[in-house]
Amino acid sequence: MTPWLIGLDVDGTILLQDETMSPGVPEAVARLRDAGHEVTIATGRSWSATQRYVELLGLTPDYVVCSNGAVTMRRTDDGWERWHIETFDATPVLALLRARLPEARYMVELGSGQRLYTEHLDDWTLDGGRQVDFDELVAEPVSRVVVVSPGHDEEDFHRLVSDAGLNEVSYAIGWTAWLDIAPQGVDKGTALERVRAELGVEGPQVLVAGDGRNDIGMFEWARGIGGRAVAMGQAPSEVVDAAGEITGDVVDGGLADALNTLPAPAQVNAGE
Repeated sequence: MTPWLIGLDVDGTILLQDETMSPGVPEAVARLRDAGHEVTIATGRSWSATQRYVELLGLTPDYVVCSNGAVTMRRTDDGWERWHIETFDATPVLALLRARLPEARYMVELGSGQRLYTEHLDDWTLDGGRQVDFDELVAEPVSRVVVVSPGHDEEDFHRLVSDAGLNEVSYAIGWTAWLDIAPQGVDKGTALERVRAELGVEGPQVLVAGDGRNDIGMFEWARGIGGRAVAMGQAPSEVVDAAGEITGDVVDGGLADALNTLPAPAQVNAGE
């Protein structure tokens, strides 16, 4: 039995809404890690908001996918480095969005990882960030754009994306009202494919799990190479449709149930 590459979303998959672990996840992850599988994270969060969960779970991956695939971190002898970064010129999309959402709050993440924001964003990690005027957001290429507009809901964002014709960037709408925009053609799946190739893992030995629209690209990638894509039970219908499997809700330990279908340590070590 050869090791699997296992890519896990964080919010709504590993974590409950109060940021505690979903039942059974630490134990299931430890079992797979000890079996020699490559268990990693693939999240929309930045590295600064992801590293603590890598450490809390005791993960030892060579690579971690952040910022919806725009940033891939690599482990080094001295810690971590920003191994692969995708950036784009956000000027056109920010101008378009500002015209339609003048009261919204905006944040960009630079290739360096620094965050620039127009106003404070609740529930977002802004440590080391800098508040700037709107025009300064586009001073250099960015790896992501986040738009938070408390007066709008998910359906409003869907209409906005459609009306604005956001077809030159990749985007995902969060389970609360924010819009997360990445470079065109970039998602968790494109980053995980780079990781898979680097590690030499075969497609059928891939499992990914998530619950959000920003996981659809990752699901399509995994299924396209013969791997497994698992949607959490509470995922929206279009996310479930993109996955090949569905498990229980995050509050019921759905991720642990899915992970426990993979080989046990004795099977891997014995080469069965």
